[in-house]
Amino acid sequence: MKARTSIHKAGTEDIDRLVPMIMAFHEEEGLDTDEAHIRRAITPLLAGSPHGEIFLAGPRMAPAGYALLCYGWSIEYGGLDAYLDEFYLRAAVRGRGMGGDVLQAVSEYLAKKGAKALALEVDFENEVAIRTYERSGFEKRARYGLMVRTLT
Repeated sequence: MKARTSIHKAGTEDIDRLVPMIMAFHEEEGLDTDEAHIRRAITPLLAGSPHGEIFLAGPRMAPAGYALLCYGWSIEYGGLDAYLDEFYLRAAVRGRGMGGDVLQAVSEYLAKKGAKALALEVDFENEVAIRTYERSGFEKRARYGLMVRTLT
């Protein structure tokens, strides 16, 4: 099924459209980041880093959300894999199917790029997000959970 919502790869010219959405997402999630931190974190991706990409969802000049992909390599899945590190839609457009559309568009993009798998993490209490991800083909891994060690 082809996605109805378009995605556009973000570049350095999109930073001022992205930062407010990222700040809104971080506030919703209770993440303690500030604008300077966000700008430093996304600038390499917007400038073409091979480690990830950011996509705007909807019209480029007035995006409704964004998706941040990071890349890795998986022996288990047989090659390039991707991690959906952040996925945000403005509150005004939620519940209209756009989330599933963006996930489909991202999946189509990744398949063309040769990626073998796409992973994400979700708050277990966010039942709406879980249903959206499951409808989009994501499955919970029964024996595995994400663990993180901060290095700096």
